[in-house]
Amino acid sequence: MITLLRPRARLALTLALSAALLSAGVPSATAADGLGDPVFPSLGNTGYRALAYDLAFEYRADTRTVDATAVITARTSRTLAGLSLDALGLKVRAVRVDGRPAAFTAHDEKLTVTPAKRLPRGATVRLAVEYTADPRAKLPHTGWVPTPDGFAVAGQPDSAHTVFPCNDHPSDKARFTIAVTAPDSLLGVANGELADTERLGDGRTTRRYVSREPMATELVQVSVGDYTVRERTGPHGLPLRDVVPTARAAGLEPALNLTADQLSWAEQHLGPFPFESYGLMPANTDDPAAFAFTGLETQTLTLYKPNFLRQSESAIGSHMMHELVHSWFGDSVSPATWADLWLNEGHADFYGLTYRYERGWPDAWGYTTQADRMRYLYGLGDQWRHDAGAVASPTAGHLFDDQRYTGGALVLFALREKVGADTFDRIERTFLSQHRYATATTEDYVRTASAVSGQDLGGFLTDWLYGLRTPPMPGHPDWTVGPVSSTPPAAARRLETEAVQGSGTL
Repeated sequence: MITLLRPRARLALTLALSAALLSAGVPSATAADGLGDPVFPSLGNTGYRALAYDLAFEYRADTRTVDATAVITARTSRTLAGLSLDALGLKVRAVRVDGRPAAFTAHDEKLTVTPAKRLPRGATVRLAVEYTADPRAKLPHTGWVPTPDGFAVAGQPDSAHTVFPCNDHPSDKARFTIAVTAPDSLLGVANGELADTERLGDGRTTRRYVSREPMATELVQVSVGDYTVRERTGPHGLPLRDVVPTARAAGLEPALNLTADQLSWAEQHLGPFPFESYGLMPANTDDPAAFAFTGLETQTLTLYKPNFLRQSESAIGSHMMHELVHSWFGDSVSPATWADLWLNEGHADFYGLTYRYERGWPDAWGYTTQADRMRYLYGLGDQWRHDAGAVASPTAGHLFDDQRYTGGALVLFALREKVGADTFDRIERTFLSQHRYATATTEDYVRTASAVSGQDLGGFLTDWLYGLRTPPMPGHPDWTVGPVSSTPPAAARRLETEAVQGSGTL
């Protein structure tokens, strides 16, 4: 996903906005404890690990608000007098710990819970938080995508906790069960497989979904709307589930029909698809104010802007491949910190571009080969490092710059040129196998590349990933890097673009 993200100092709001947020249960303080992530240091919480989330959302069409309960099962890593969850913009009504009422306070982007008695180290505890949320609320950042008939969710990178209280960091993946209650005229959907449907007899229906594999909070998808489910079969019998706005279903069918062949291509490169199902969910809005992104890799159910998918295959195919590849890089293997984002986006762009050029689809500059595109990007290398930092050293303000996308793809191209295509493919599959359903760091990738190739690639990849100057491209001594300008040229437009909901723009 891409966006120009707001600075982390975004909580220094005007007094008027602070007052509005306080009325919605949002504190005005500007600091909070966290895991010390190099990009978002206040995200996450210490003292416990989340094991499972049991979420229940009820959409009230009359008020367009959501009543919800989040039950978090966690294991303590030390004795705790209290613990914190990430939470912002949620009107919390009650908190229970192991069934007993607990005191709670909201501060910064945290919900601090104080149980009746201390929690011993190694204990498994269940926290139940009852709350109400308004998907249309004006927050400093939000994971809600309001639509005319409901909502969708886009929590990446740091906004899942505006949808449900959680340990909102990709290093703490957990199991998810999600129940969605909606009027009978609408459909509630979520990640994973439909496990149960209950007609409540009062004009409402609850549907419960279970995700087979662990998931990072930023990958959660929950949506309510006038949707139609399209089911088909992918490679090796993989269930494909597309959730599409009913009024747009016919116009979106050509794009949905591309998925099965794209899965076959991706599996040839990356191995078997890692999850129980896959599909697309074009949310029922193209409003840029609500939907400031094109596509987002929420696990098993990729979120899209509908009108984007109404274009020709050559216009959308490589982007669809980009999002699909995230099932392997980003969803199955998640970044251990947000500084490791290039592992997600660099790989998604690399394979999206490979898919494009194999089909002879020209890009915006008329290039029809990956090598020509990489040569062009190579020339921008020093400028990008000057403007957005090294590939694996992002800041919050430059997290989703081209440097993490096509800059990351350029690193992978350089590695393939150095070790050869066959060895590169073995590196990729080994890395995915080693960290399947877990998290990985940039250093993990470097170690795998060295072990599989039989050569020490530490220095080579460190220069490419952390250096402030672009290294020589293996096998291409004639490639040159352009000079750095204090007034940089317009950045290369992303053809395989995705973005995050937030205050930034595409």
